[in-house]
Amino acid sequence: MIAEHKALSQFIENLRRITTEVDDNKAIIKRVRPLVKQLALEKNWIKKSLYECDEEQGFGVHLLHEEVDHSLAVFAVSWLPGRGAPPHNHGTWAVVAGVDGPEKNTFWKRLDDGAQPGYAELKKSGEIVFDAGDVVALLPEGIHSVDNETSAITLSLHVYGKHLNYTGRSKFDPVLNIETPFILKEQ
Repeated sequence: MIAEHKALSQFIENLRRITTEVDDNKAIIKRVRPLVKQLALEKNWIKKSLYECDEEQGFGVHLLHEEVDHSLAVFAVSWLPGRGAPPHNHGTWAVVAGVDGPEKNTFWKRLDDGAQPGYAELKKSGEIVFDAGDVVALLPEGIHSVDNETSAITLSLHVYGKHLNYTGRSKFDPVLNIETPFILKEQ
């Protein structure tokens, strides 16, 4: 996908440069984080269509860029009021910034060793509400859930080391202790 906006195009070029210069996830996140914040605050790349959501999924996933090998995926994600995403990991590094409206991120700690397929024990380890320009970063094994507790559609910018549908990531049910694959439906 080709970025249509100058700021977005420059952002993608910077991502490519960083990920060719650095291969450590923490170092990549450290360098990508301020770039994601800057683009999230710029807002002139935002189109009305990015606020479209999938009613069944509870959110809309809008691919802004993806490398041919599925690396460096950039999404705008719109969240329906009162909806969100269950606890999930990404299977890759992730940097997410608020663009429009507050979103609650709940962080989870996995208690089991992951040895039993389909089983996972989680406990909440913290939560934050972030808004425009606030940034959350996660390593591949990090687990969080997202909730839009407002009455309006919210929007956030998501940057990943690899397109999420190619990482083998999971979603979790912390009540039933179930782990299942988590595949996104893109708009």
